[in-house]
Amino acid sequence: MKKVIILNGSPRKNFNTAKMLKEAQKGAETAGAEVEYFNLYDYNFLGCRSCFACQRKGSTTNNVCAIKDDIRPLLEKCVQADAIIIGSPVYFSYPTGVFRNFVERLMFANHTYMVDNEKGGCKSQLNKVIPTGVIFTMNCPEELASQINYPVILDENVKSLNHIMGYAEGLYAYDTYQFADYSKYNCDLFDEAQKAKVRDEQFPKDLKKAFDLGKRLVQNN
Repeated sequence: MKKVIILNGSPRKNFNTAKMLKEAQKGAETAGAEVEYFNLYDYNFLGCRSCFACQRKGSTTNNVCAIKDDIRPLLEKCVQADAIIIGSPVYFSYPTGVFRNFVERLMFANHTYMVDNEKGGCKSQLNKVIPTGVIFTMNCPEELASQINYPVILDENVKSLNHIMGYAEGLYAYDTYQFADYSKYNCDLFDEAQKAKVRDEQFPKDLKKAFDLGKRLVQNN
């Protein structure tokens, strides 16, 4: 049975990003995979510390960051998995710091400074492809997101994972419903009725895309 690791990089365990990831989980399970789901905010860890233990000649880190902290067991699970799906909301143009901390630790231990003469760029230390799905949710409408280059900025995360993990694809959910009750917050920037319309009409379509992503990563691996 194929194993899939799903990682929630949002501080909210039951809102937009989590809902997308849980639909991806259903899709992966439909395809016959065994899925483990983790909330990264439950763990105490930092990003890469540039110790370079994973890059030393004769390194025995085995594709896992050498730092022994809360997140190391999850990194071990990721390099043993058949697929990974990780999600984050977008805060001020970027994924959460927790998302970046985890991705840094995952990627750097599998990256090298050796030239890949076949594919170009740097070689990956992985001896297999681990298909990776990256889900981003954001309060920003799609048109505005395009104007301020969100797809360009966010897709750099996907491109890096694609290079190191062997395959990665991104999925974006725009104009998400931010508050359970807008009346409780200082927020006249958005039209709550429009937000509710997107939540009711577009977000279910985004959830279906997440389901399909989870299913596809398992079936195509």
